[in-house]
Amino acid sequence: MSEPTVTRYHPVAVALHWLLGLALIGNFALGLYMADLPFSPARLQYYSWHKWAGVLVLTFSLFRLLTRWLARPPALPVAVEAAMPAWQRLAHHATHAGLYALFFAVPLLGWTYSSAAGFPLVLFGVLPLPDFVPVSEGLAEVLKPLHKFSALAMAALVLLHVAGALKHHFVDRDGLLRRMALAGR
Repeated sequence: MSEPTVTRYHPVAVALHWLLGLALIGNFALGLYMADLPFSPARLQYYSWHKWAGVLVLTFSLFRLLTRWLARPPALPVAVEAAMPAWQRLAHHATHAGLYALFFAVPLLGWTYSSAAGFPLVLFGVLPLPDFVPVSEGLAEVLKPLHKFSALAMAALVLLHVAGALKHHFVDRDGLLRRMALAGR
C-alpha cells in the first residue's frame, strides 16, 4: 500500500498520549513489583508512589478525554480504513473505548480500595484527598481483586494497541503511526 497523507493529532493530544502511556507502563510495573514485597518502609513508600501515579493517570486521562472532545481526532485515512477488514475496525474502536474506560476505572478502583482498606491517599505526602468510602474490610476484599483484574485488562489492551500501531508501521507501512508521533514530519 502506498503511504497516504496522514493528518496528525492535536499536539496537546500527542503529548498527553505519551505522558499517559509512560505513566501507565511505569505504574503497572511498580504495582507488579511492590505487590509481593514483604512489609517494610520501602514497600509503604512504593505504595504511596503507586497511588500518586494513579492520581496522575486519572488527571492525564481527564485532560486527554477533554482534549479528545475539544479537538476531535483525525479520521482514519480513507485508504487505511478501506484496507482494514471489519474485525480490525471493530478491534480498533473497541480497544480505544476499553482503554478510555479503564483509564478511569483502574485508578478509581485503586483509590476506593485504599479508602476501604483504611489507607488514605495523601498526594505527594502533603495533600490529603477525600476517601470515597468508609473503612470496610469486606469492601476492601472485593475491591482489591477488581483493581488488579482491571489493571491487567488495561495492560492487555495497551499491548494490543501497541501491537496494532507496530503492525500499521512495519507491516502495512501506511504512515498511521506518524499521526501520534512526537515530532512532525
